[in-house]
Amino acid sequence: MNKIKIFLLVLCFAPMTLYAAEPGMPLDKAPIDTSDNESLQRGAQAFVNYCLTCHGASFMRYNRHRDIGWDNEAVVLDKLVMTGQKAGGLMVSAMRKNEGEEWFGVAPPDLSVIARSRGADWLYTYLRAFYRDDTTGPGWNNLVFDRAAMPHVLYELQGEQRLVVKNVDGKEVKNLDLVKSGSMTVTEYDRYVADLVNYLVYIGEPIANERKRIGMLVMIFLFGMLGLTYLLYREYWRDIH
Repeated sequence: MNKIKIFLLVLCFAPMTLYAAEPGMPLDKAPIDTSDNESLQRGAQAFVNYCLTCHGASFMRYNRHRDIGWDNEAVVLDKLVMTGQKAGGLMVSAMRKNEGEEWFGVAPPDLSVIARSRGADWLYTYLRAFYRDDTTGPGWNNLVFDRAAMPHVLYELQGEQRLVVKNVDGKEVKNLDLVKSGSMTVTEYDRYVADLVNYLVYIGEPIANERKRIGMLVMIFLFGMLGLTYLLYREYWRDIH
């Protein structure tokens, strides 16, 4: 029995060990606010324009975006659908698995729960940490995910960065320098990525805001009932004593 418990404990901590062992740099804090509908709308459009070609979000339906302020299906179709799909259709990629494996060496993952898997801070830092590297197949590398198969699809917005390695007090320190500007400033690009990551967090659990709202109402009700129960208790025992 003890051996089984130890085995189960190892299985629980194995994914955490793998994640912690992954090379990278300190993660930046992602400014996440899934109650900001305007940010989510911008993030949804960024996802459709730059991510959906290769990655799907097959747990998400287009008409689910009514929760972020697009309550008219015609608006959803106009803003997000470019392939003739219906509003009730799933957000699936047009790329086949074998095509992804042929072009990138690995099939691009579905992004429905990527924010729950990797974390918002990881995604926010990753999408801002690409740099030119001619030794890789895509011609890009990433400080957070070394030799990532994914090319830098947002480079026209961010521009091109190069890796700068310095020795500080005997330690190797890696930084990125912007050597070619993109169509956005650094601040604008950071905001763009923040909106995209905010949206990825949202699609990981679209009902999260409603769940929290209901949870608060339930807690208020329970505390109210606790107060009434206490008053009833005092009233009952006052006559007995």
